[in-house]
Amino acid sequence: MSAFDTPQVGFHFLVLFEILPQFPQDVRFQEVSGLTVDLEMETVAEGGEHRFVHNLPVRSKYGDVTLKRGKMLGSGVLHWARQALDEFRFKPSNVLISLMNADHVPLYNWYLINAIPKKLEVSSFNAGNNEIVVETLVLSYQYFKYYDPISVGLDAAAGLTASLDINIGI
Repeated sequence: MSAFDTPQVGFHFLVLFEILPQFPQDVRFQEVSGLTVDLEMETVAEGGEHRFVHNLPVRSKYGDVTLKRGKMLGSGVLHWARQALDEFRFKPSNVLISLMNADHVPLYNWYLINAIPKKLEVSSFNAGNNEIVVETLVLSYQYFKYYDPISVGLDAAAGLTASLDINIGI
């Protein structure tokens, strides 16, 4: 059974911000959620034939990404977020989210363009529980680019095949 035959697990991933300074704990997140894209649609009524409407695509809409991790001391990402939320000094950053295999090789990559912090939340403190304090950071961004190393290879092979078909006159 190969890696192509089974769904990938989601517990080994990496989050990299294009900001300075960064510390080793700035790539350690417990959870990433919200990598979504939807098409906004416009409804147009059929002219003359009132039984039909057409749904036409207008634009892509990207959802907010939520990052969760245990609260850590000394974080460049937290400093970047605090500048935006406390001082209203926004410095958009690109963010790379990579799903990794057991050998730490990226399988899938999402590259968020111009992300800014939208929300920062710290979990509750409770003397009756022995739980880690969780920090939640919500990012808004313009769009993401999706990179699948396997698809890139397939696209290149398809391009090569197409050029071979043209060159030999098929």
